[in-house]
Amino acid sequence: MKAISFSFRNRIAFYYIVSTALLVFAVFVVIYFTVRQSVYSDVERDLSIEVADLMTEIDITNAGFAIQDSLEWQEKEHNTLDINPIFIEFVDADGNYTDKSPNLKESFLHIKYKKEQTLSYDTWLQHKSVRQIEVPVTSEGNVVGYILVAAPLEDAAMVINNLSKILWIAYPLVLVVLFIIARIIAGRSIKPVASIMSTSNDITRDNLTSRIPLPPNKDELYTLSQTINNLLDRIQNAIEREKQFTSDASHELRTPLAVIKGTLEVLVRKPRDREEYEEKINFCISEVNRLNHMVDQLLLLARFENQKQSIKPESVYLNSVLLDTLTRYSQTVKDKNIQLVTEFDKDYYHETDEYLFSIIINNLISNAIKYSPDNGIITVSINQNDGTCITINDNGMGIPAHDLQKIFNQFYRSKATEHSNIKGTGLGLSIVKRLCSLLGIAIDIYSKEEKGTTVRLFLKKN
Repeated sequence: MKAISFSFRNRIAFYYIVSTALLVFAVFVVIYFTVRQSVYSDVERDLSIEVADLMTEIDITNAGFAIQDSLEWQEKEHNTLDINPIFIEFVDADGNYTDKSPNLKESFLHIKYKKEQTLSYDTWLQHKSVRQIEVPVTSEGNVVGYILVAAPLEDAAMVINNLSKILWIAYPLVLVVLFIIARIIAGRSIKPVASIMSTSNDITRDNLTSRIPLPPNKDELYTLSQTINNLLDRIQNAIEREKQFTSDASHELRTPLAVIKGTLEVLVRKPRDREEYEEKINFCISEVNRLNHMVDQLLLLARFENQKQSIKPESVYLNSVLLDTLTRYSQTVKDKNIQLVTEFDKDYYHETDEYLFSIIINNLISNAIKYSPDNGIITVSINQNDGTCITINDNGMGIPAHDLQKIFNQFYRSKATEHSNIKGTGLGLSIVKRLCSLLGIAIDIYSKEEKGTTVRLFLKKN
């Protein structure tokens, strides 16, 4: 059998009406039993008053008790069955009838418990419901008889029955009205959901500019709409970055491939001597190495695009990371006769991912060495204040002021490099920027053409 499917609005109204139904039912039950108790309390009070009066109007002996004035039975409530009748009967200790009010006529009240305490209960008189109170009469500590006082429950029963009918009739009507109201309110409340659905249908890969209108009330639907809009912003940015990345990567990869192809085509056109073959082959090898380096950096950038969960923090000895990196480039430093200055006044440690941090340092020192002139100076220092600051300074060609805002873009290379023979991919600083973001490291670059560049890394206290 196919399951019945309710709309979201109807489900909200249904859940509301179920909880409301239980609440209304509980309220109606409380009302019913409160009124019932109130009605019975009024009858009990009348009976108690009558018993108190009778106790002052009877003579009690060890042999029994009797009413002092027989005219008491002539009172209206004892003599009639019409207006607020009160039925009274005296019985002895064994429960045998001794006297009764005239309005009982041929009928009798029947004792039920014969206990030494006053008891109240419902019983029947001439097939009619009455409330009866059973009061023991004692003389010198012994029960010598019982006074039975009863009052009809017809009026009370009528009130209770009418109330019960009204509640049972009102109950479904109230639920129907509440369901309609709940459905209307739910329909108005979930209008933003319809807007979300409509906007979602309009969004495609080629149309990511649509956004969900934010509801006027800052409730859960407002938060949901805002969250989805933020998600769409991230998706749009990611796709735009992907398009730009794909365009830039295809361009950058095509260049060395075209160079290699052109060089090889030149080689096969005619025979050449060994030295020329070796020169061109070595040139192709260098381009392949450059291509491999670019692919490695692209893979590295893609790997850590959204990999914050892969970070493995540990206590890193900063001095060692810097010195190891400088040692790695010792041959290049020697070939260019670069003077290295290290300024470490003590041992420095920081809680971070050593592998990712070493990539950052490697790229920055590599750039400093690459763009430093022969006989240049590179200074690497660490100092500590509120946090740890690592400074890498060179006296190389520098970066123009208008290029500083773009140097972290993928494949971007400063115009200053176009007039030099320095090769690069334009990915190094974009990788540095991404890894710094992952590790929570602030990076600042200051540069001036023909004066050099200063890079500072700010490592916050953990």
